[in-house]
Amino acid sequence: MESNWSRDDRIKFIDLEDEMAISTQAELLSINRTSLYYRPKLPSEEFLMIRNKIDELYTKWPYLGSRRIAAMLNRQDICIGRGSVQYHMREMGISGICPGPNLSKRGYNHKLYPYLLRNLAAARPNHIFGVDITYIRIRGSWMYLVAYLDWFSRFVVSWEIDQTLEIKFVIDALRSALEVAVPEIVNSDQGSHFTSPKHTDILLENNVKISMDGRGRAFDNIFTERLWRSVKYENIYVHDYRSPKELRSGLTKYFHDKNYIIPHQSLGYKTPAEVYFANKN
Repeated sequence: MESNWSRDDRIKFIDLEDEMAISTQAELLSINRTSLYYRPKLPSEEFLMIRNKIDELYTKWPYLGSRRIAAMLNRQDICIGRGSVQYHMREMGISGICPGPNLSKRGYNHKLYPYLLRNLAAARPNHIFGVDITYIRIRGSWMYLVAYLDWFSRFVVSWEIDQTLEIKFVIDALRSALEVAVPEIVNSDQGSHFTSPKHTDILLENNVKISMDGRGRAFDNIFTERLWRSVKYENIYVHDYRSPKELRSGLTKYFHDKNYIIPHQSLGYKTPAEVYFANKN
């Protein structure tokens, strides 16, 4: 009897760990066995080298746009055009921090919220959380890191990593942050993750005010940009992690030390945790 199931539906029933031979399972479900062992083609060394170079330049000078990054790469004998740099930056989820049109892309049907931080500084813990996403390199590939940062204390409230820019890891990090505390305001850029109702609805359900950077306001998330610079120079570039598992383990220790052990100059040489919890309402 001919099955009405699609090929993908039938593949879901294949268990690579089952005692029944893979060939037998495939034959019963009318699937070519070789298709079960397909692995996506890994990016080339040149591809990864270019992305990592872009990441290094952007981390050191986050105001650089694609034109100047392309020029700097060509000075390093890396032959690349501006269009290719724009492609990589778009896929990496980054853009130059400068007034103008190079803001993160938002969903066309997503609602924008006003910028609430004009002439307003973080006055206490849980007053303002900033959130952002950055590209993280690992050996042979890359990941994405999202973090929610308390601006008053510089305490990293929550973070998460993922191999794609799907919204789930952002939502997971948001829920983890809300388990620690509910802030008065969450500030972000206008990227599609943060304008998505999946993100904004959770904030609204918890009576959190939503603030979004508009054109010319890109420097207002500077605390998180400084965090990214510290993460990469103090940890990522030093350790050259080989896998997502290694990266998660390394970042877990790094953020623990940054929150609880290492004093912060702008906090009067107290740790972020000391300031966050001592002044917490």
